[in-house]
Amino acid sequence: METKASVRFTLGKQSSMAPERNRGETDGNEKEEAAEIDGVRLMYLANEGDLDGIRELLDSGINVNFRDIDDRTALHIAACQGQTDVVSLLLQHGANVDPKDRWGSTPLADAIYYKNHDVIKLLEKHGAKSLMAPMHVNHAREVPEYEIDPKELDFTNSVDISKGTFCSALWRGTEVAVKKLGDEVLADEDKLRAFRDELALFQKIRHPNVVQFLGAVTQSSPMMIVTEYLPKGDFRLFLDRKGALKPVTAVKLALDIARGMNYLHENKPAPIIHRDLEPSNILRDDSGHLKVADFGVSKLLTVKEDKPLTCQETSCRYVAPEVFKNVDYDTKVDVFSFALIVQEMIEGHPPFSAKHDNEVPQAYATRERPPFKAPSKHYAHGLKELIEACWNDNPAKRPTFRQIITKLESIDNSFSHKKRWKVRPLKCFQNLEAMLKKDHSSPSSRSSSRSTGSL
Repeated sequence: METKASVRFTLGKQSSMAPERNRGETDGNEKEEAAEIDGVRLMYLANEGDLDGIRELLDSGINVNFRDIDDRTALHIAACQGQTDVVSLLLQHGANVDPKDRWGSTPLADAIYYKNHDVIKLLEKHGAKSLMAPMHVNHAREVPEYEIDPKELDFTNSVDISKGTFCSALWRGTEVAVKKLGDEVLADEDKLRAFRDELALFQKIRHPNVVQFLGAVTQSSPMMIVTEYLPKGDFRLFLDRKGALKPVTAVKLALDIARGMNYLHENKPAPIIHRDLEPSNILRDDSGHLKVADFGVSKLLTVKEDKPLTCQETSCRYVAPEVFKNVDYDTKVDVFSFALIVQEMIEGHPPFSAKHDNEVPQAYATRERPPFKAPSKHYAHGLKELIEACWNDNPAKRPTFRQIITKLESIDNSFSHKKRWKVRPLKCFQNLEAMLKKDHSSPSSRSSSRSTGSL
């Protein structure tokens, strides 16, 4: 059983994947802590290469796999320092050969980073596996243009973003969003090949209503995707806070989503299908406009799925019924999801909010749709008909996002025209009233009145 301390071992060389910091930086009480906490003392002795001291501690029953607050072990420390004899001693006493610290680095990765060749050989002899990323290239000229050096990503004050899919980080002084790829992508050769192709595509994506891809880490593990960071958060949080939106606001926001999705769907040579379009995958920028996000990895893969999706993989409430079936589907699945989001903006609650998640796909499959309960005037100018067309059970009858944009622009103009029609007459009356008051109070008017009265 591993134990973990609330202190950090800062003496000597740091993890190969840790954010850059002053190598000479230490805590003032570190030696005192090392004397008080046997686990940290073990790390200190590994750093110093004190074999006798390490044997004494291990013989007393200290856990050889003790971890500090950064999840580093004595084996990490010895590997960084190039203490080959210490590494050998720790392995003899049962040290895990491939423990990962908080940044994902292993003792072997640290030994490679600090060029400690004897330690590298020893660890590999004991079964240590390289953290070489599956997309690693052997020649510098083959490194992709979008490649980001993981040492440039500072996770010191990182926080989870949205559903926890992304976390924040600092990259060259700018706050960014970082997504670490899951093992299911790295272990699947087909998905990995498709992902490699999609990364080449990502760097070409440029649209104001799509979150900007900045780069990726593909030459080391963990592999990561880096995108722009939008501090206002996702659309889910906004809707939960605001509830039902005014129709004119809903239409303008719907246009943001439709424009972003149309850009992805009209990508050449092949469309980009989101497949998981829902409020928490849409982000708000500083001006309040919306950007489509989290359309990477599995959503973009061109390989056919071996099995239909489950509710654990995506949000059931916004997914077209054909996605959950083992059948081919196209861009129209995103149109279905879009309809549900637009209706939610008007109604003020998620689709089928009274149903459990696992009940919703069955409802869609039986052609049931969320009811329209808001006043009919909120769905004026054809908005209700557009929503119904978008969630049609037959994907072929659903409109494209280009057609949706044209219709939404027409509805937006209708709302704006109605607003102007109401405001202008009132303004005219106010201007007329002001003119009459001015004429009545002018000297010429008073003089004219006196002259008339004397007749």
